Amino acid sequence: MLGEIRDYCRQTRTAESTFGRLVVNDGKLVSRLRDGARITTGTLDKVRAYLAEHQPASADASSSSPATRPQNGTAAAPAVAPPGFRFFDNRQKYLLFVSTCSEKSEVGNRISLELGNLQPAPPALRIFDAGVGDGTVLSRVMRAVHARFPTMPLYVVAKEISYEDVRLMLEKMADRLFEHPATVLVVTNLYYAEAPWLTPRSVTSAQGLIWKDVTLTGNTAHGFAEQIGELESFLAENWRAGISPTTGNPVYQRPVILTLRREDHSFLLDPIMPRPGRVMADYDLVIASQPYRARASVEFKASKVVTPLVKSLRPGGRLIGIHSHGRDPGIEIIDQVWPGDDPFKTDRYAILRQVKHELGAAARHYNFNASSDARSIFRYQMHTLPDEVSGPIGTSTLFAAWNAAIYVAQIEDNRLSEVVRDGRYLEATDRVLKKHGGLWFNDETYVISRRRAPA
Repeated sequence: MLGEIRDYCRQTRTAESTFGRLVVNDGKLVSRLRDGARITTGTLDKVRAYLAEHQPASADASSSSPATRPQNGTAAAPAVAPPGFRFFDNRQKYLLFVSTCSEKSEVGNRISLELGNLQPAPPALRIFDAGVGDGTVLSRVMRAVHARFPTMPLYVVAKEISYEDVRLMLEKMADRLFEHPATVLVVTNLYYAEAPWLTPRSVTSAQGLIWKDVTLTGNTAHGFAEQIGELESFLAENWRAGISPTTGNPVYQRPVILTLRREDHSFLLDPIMPRPGRVMADYDLVIASQPYRARASVEFKASKVVTPLVKSLRPGGRLIGIHSHGRDPGIEIIDQVWPGDDPFKTDRYAILRQVKHELGAAARHYNFNASSDARSIFRYQMHTLPDEVSGPIGTSTLFAAWNAAIYVAQIEDNRLSEVVRDGRYLEATDRVLKKHGGLWFNDETYVISRRRAPA
């Protein structure tokens, strides 16, 4: 049913919250379903009846019709995703992966190691997260920042195009704003080449920019959480994404910038508050954790993602890049089902070489550190109980392991339908789990730092 709702909302450009209110007068219906909530048969019948009565035009007709234009005059992305596109379709896979695997905590620990190399300058320590996701990594890093710099003003910009991820991320920020009150948090859906500077590149996008400043009152995490929760309708209405007809990547329908700060620290934070037309990048730390698809070309990864982020570093600033490395039991599962399939063709060395090429003469102002395998490559695991893999492996464990393997390898949904019919995938997963006594994956890291100006 979630799939049908998702398709309907895409094709009719209806917000999921609006769909819930129209059908059963509950704007949180879809988000609750996605989080695993149960519904009555009566609610199910209402949803089915509504979808049947308001069935939009077919997907083929939608994809072949001319693109419509939203109110701001910019061309809208097509409502139907091209074959193999998984940005919206992998929501359940993502949630299962992050709840059963330790990648987020291991990534957070690895990034926190870089804090000892930072030398921030007034008026604030500045962090940019290039794809904040559900905020698990960022919240861990912010905790580590508070432990090392407990009284230093903190300016954090979080880029994320997914409405659901932004909602989950903001839920974690009330505690961060309580513990570290001298914090300015900025959330945006702008592209990589725009987000560090909070400035859309095109005039049309700039004219349609939605900039919302939120000042949180009180001094309790509970109060902050309630005020942040009140932003849900704003997010549902404005944090909308479409699909690029050329790349299949998600694109915003309207650019949005949301800032949050505590009212009782407004005087202290005024010098670092971003304002339209007056935004400074100059980041001390840029987090680039899984910011691109593994199968994208090295030219795309370097030119569209990493290089723009590198240019946003201040002298002494550091970018830490993290992506999947392979050569682990997870890729063994993939190889048994799809022999010879290797999604991890671009290693850290290739990324660094291509970024140097993209920077040209400006590359002399940066240091490129690939480090040794022992320092760069780290492991994270799928959480299992010892007896879950020593004896007969339960079906839930097999499904969780399979889900993790295809999520990390970024296997498109249209490739899965054939293999799940005959059970081969569970047999392959079972063999690998028994062979290794569990399941783990490898990530690799690299660091690009901007050289400090000579004294």
